[in-house]
Amino acid sequence: MSTFIAGGNVHANGIRQHYLRYGGATEARTSRPTVILVPGITSPAITWGFVGEVFGEQFDTYVLDVRGRGLSSAEDGLDYSLDAQAADVLAFAEALKLDRWMIVGHSMGGRIAVRAGRTAPAGLERMVLIDPPVSGPGRRAYPAKLPWYIDSIRLAVQGTDAEGMLAFCPTWTEEQRALRAEWLHTCNESAILTSFEAFATDDIHADLPKLTVPVMLMVAGRGDVIRPEDIEEIRSLHADTEVAHVPGAGHMIPWDDEAGFYAAFGTFLGAPLAKAGAANDDPAMGTPATP
Repeated sequence: MSTFIAGGNVHANGIRQHYLRYGGATEARTSRPTVILVPGITSPAITWGFVGEVFGEQFDTYVLDVRGRGLSSAEDGLDYSLDAQAADVLAFAEALKLDRWMIVGHSMGGRIAVRAGRTAPAGLERMVLIDPPVSGPGRRAYPAKLPWYIDSIRLAVQGTDAEGMLAFCPTWTEEQRALRAEWLHTCNESAILTSFEAFATDDIHADLPKLTVPVMLMVAGRGDVIRPEDIEEIRSLHADTEVAHVPGAGHMIPWDDEAGFYAAFGTFLGAPLAKAGAANDDPAMGTPATP
């Protein structure tokens, strides 16, 4: 049974923020924990819909279109900095009058979560950082390369299909590639460029000691985004950090090992997540650090 309720828009932090909502009827809002799910650099909310369906079984779940992606504001000249993206999440929670909420961020979304959490926002109770880039000033570079993003976006802008996405996402199913081909054109190129360059200039490690809530760090076994020494450093900066591993998955964890992705959460968010059906039958086929 589908847990999708509706898509919607709110005006928050001066822009239109679009979201997809799963599993939380209005009258049930006060009785179900709320999760805000923030995708990565070129992942519009719709591409995380299959995850939203599973989260919706347990939580009132909002999957966001980060500014510059999907149906949120995406104009050239908009502020696409990490600070602006973090302020968006806080303004979103305030606009929806969320009293108690948790944030789950993948990749760039994890960095957004950390930056948002450093202000100890009212109502924030927990956060999950899914394979966030640990690059920054004086640190090793994020392993993905910019042309991967730009070339695939330009192809989508021209018009492409699942076959066209095969070179970029070779381990994904045809359905997953078709969805990406359909929505990737909504990723503003300047937004992606700004976010990618910020991986090298923003220091989220300085934010970690300011976090006041429990954190889960979910680490992909493939993709080389987070190494053992990175885990040690993050734990040293924020002691209340639980680490979960998904050994057979690449950076796009739920696409590589959907069952392992849900299992890795355990009961950290308060309730276990049940696998709704694997997106890839071979969890050993890890993808590199990409979307």
